[in-house]
This record gives sequence, C-alpha cells and structure tokens, in this order.
Amino acid sequence: YSIAEILLLLFIAILFSLYLSAITDALQQRLHMPRPAGLLLALLLTGVAVFAIGYLIIPPLLIQTQAILQTLPTLMQGWERDLIALSRDQPFFGQMLGELQEGESYVSNIIGEVSGYFRELLPYVFSGAGFLIELISVLVMGIYFALRPAMYREGFILLFPPVHRELVRDILADLSRTLRAWIVGQILAMLVLGALTWIGLVLLRVPYALAFGVFTGAVAIVPFFGTLISTLLPAMFVLGSTGPVHALLVALLGVVVHLIESNIVAPMIMERQVHLPPVLSILSVLVMAHLLHLVGLLVAVPVLCVVMVVARRVYVHR
Repeated sequence: YSIAEILLLLFIAILFSLYLSAITDALQQRLHMPRPAGLLLALLLTGVAVFAIGYLIIPPLLIQTQAILQTLPTLMQGWERDLIALSRDQPFFGQMLGELQEGESYVSNIIGEVSGYFRELLPYVFSGAGFLIELISVLVMGIYFALRPAMYREGFILLFPPVHRELVRDILADLSRTLRAWIVGQILAMLVLGALTWIGLVLLRVPYALAFGVFTGAVAIVPFFGTLISTLLPAMFVLGSTGPVHALLVALLGVVVHLIESNIVAPMIMERQVHLPPVLSILSVLVMAHLLHLVGLLVAVPVLCVVMVVARRVYVHR
C-alpha cells in the first residue's frame, strides 16, 4: 500500500503506451513502417495535435479565465445575499447552513470546505519537482512499453505457472482491447462534451463559453461527479447576473449534452468491449479517491475495467 501511488503511475504509463501502440500498430499495418519509426511518428502526431489545440484554445481560455476571476467577487456578493435571504425565510436551510460567527460568510465557509477537501485529495507527490519527475517518468515508461510490448507482456506471463499462461495471455489481450476502447471512448467523449457545451453556451449567450466548454471536457474523465460539477458551475455563474430562468436553461443544456454523450457517443464506442454499470463506476471513483487521492481519482474507471475483465475471465467463466 505504501507504493500504491507509484504502481498507479505505472498503470497510467501502460494506458499511455496503449494509446501510442494503437497509432503505431495502425501505421505498421497500413504503411508497413518499422515499429521504432511508427512510434516516433505517433509521438510527433500527438505532439502536433497537442500544440495545435493549445495554440488555438489556450490564449482565449486564459483571457476568459482571468475575466471569470475578476467577476467572481461581485458574483460571490450576490450569492451571499441570496443565501442570507434563504436562511432567513426558510428555517430548514438556515439550520443546514448553520449560524454565522462574526467576520464569517456562507460563501467563504463553503469555499473553505471545498478547498479543504481538494487539498486532502492532492498527495504530496503532486507538488513542485516531484510532479515533473513523475510526469516525465510516466511518459518515458509509456514510450518503452510501446516500443517493445511483447518483451514486457511475455515477461509478465512467465511469472505464472505454465498451466495458466495461455489463460493469462488471453486475459492480457482482452485487457488490451478493453482499455484501448476506453481510451478512444474517453477522448471522443471529452471532445464531444467540450464542443457541444461550448456551442450550446454560445447560443444561450453565456459569457466565457469556451472556458466552460474546455472545463466540461476535462472533468469528463471523472464519471457522474465531473458531470455534476460541469453542469452546475456555468448555471451558478449566470444565476447572479441574468436570473434563475437563464440558469435553469444552462443547467438543462448540461443535462441534454451529457445525455447525448452517455446514450449515443459512449455506446457507439464502448458498448462492445467496456460494460460498466453506473453504480460500479460511481463506487469505484469514491473508493479510489478515498484510498489513493488524486491519482486514484484519475484512474478509477480504467482500474474498474481491469477488475471487471479479470473477474469475468477468472471467476465467472472459469
């Protein structure tokens, strides 16, 4: 358990290698390229794509994020007035919010509790030089895994008794297909959610639509909770400026966008290979966040995929 976070970083490196291997294998099959050349081209294509997205999105995103931070104090004052009026008119909510001491405010108390929760999620390894070292380590390990996957796969299989090696080989092949399907589905889901949210917020004339769209796509990696936050945040933002009707329309937009993603995009990509019941997905996020903090939160769903595949092949089928 003391090195669990390091092992999860190894798991993230394996996920990165599966992404690189998918592109490299396609280049090998179609262009008959040597694997090192295909891997190098896959890295170049990934780097160009990341640079292009960053070049197009990051400058306006920074401008919009700075503008959001500048307008937050005014919005917080409006939220505070609404909370005080609600606690005064509705005793039930007043008991939930609690009594204010001198110098306190409801908004600052809520922000303090939320920020304290996220500070507990951030492990010590994600700070300063430690994070940079681990990021580079994950990238390098992923490249080595993608360069010679057979060596690491067969070496792992040799750890098992000969009578079980074919089963282990089949399970690893099943895991590879499943995790590749999850990676493709996750990337497409993030792009679809971000683009649809951005377009919908522009049509609803919500300020800083691009920033909220990028945020929606980024938090899509965390099931249910990412959906909840990305739906409520823009609605809360417009609540203090344009009223509850506009906020309700923005929240409804978030619900519709996520329904499209979960009922059209996700089934088309994942249904054949990744069968994840919603309750198990939520439970996996809660358990991994509690046990392993931020790293566990990021890999909760792919870890659940691994557990589901192994349980199905070992405990159910055999």
